[in-house]
Amino acid sequence: METTNLKNTFLLGASLNILHQESKEWMDAIEFWKDETKFFDSLLHKKKPEDEDKELHAQLIVSLKNVSLDLLEELEDDVKEHEKLLARLMKESKGISDWEYRESHRKLKKRFDKINEDFNSFKKLIFTYVKSL
Repeated sequence: METTNLKNTFLLGASLNILHQESKEWMDAIEFWKDETKFFDSLLHKKKPEDEDKELHAQLIVSLKNVSLDLLEELEDDVKEHEKLLARLMKESKGISDWEYRESHRKLKKRFDKINEDFNSFKKLIFTYVKSL
């Protein structure tokens, strides 16, 4: 946990180019998650679960909804807006500050990390489920 906080502190003090690069990495991850979500949804609806797997199957459906395409698309839209904010900052537009951009980046990073954590937990569940088939 301490290492993550140090990394966040370092990144938020980093150059705007590094923060821009991290935003691009988020976009790549979001696209991959969207593909994975579609795959997992298809997998979960491929066949009816056995009686002993129904509880886990239901839990997986709920977990998948927590990492829904809508949520990922909302995050993607927010990252795009964040990049527009960076463009305005780089053009030295009025009404935008370096601090405002960095604060926006910090909030997005927190959301991204939470979704990443939730998605990794979901994948552990789905791997357990698939092993039981």
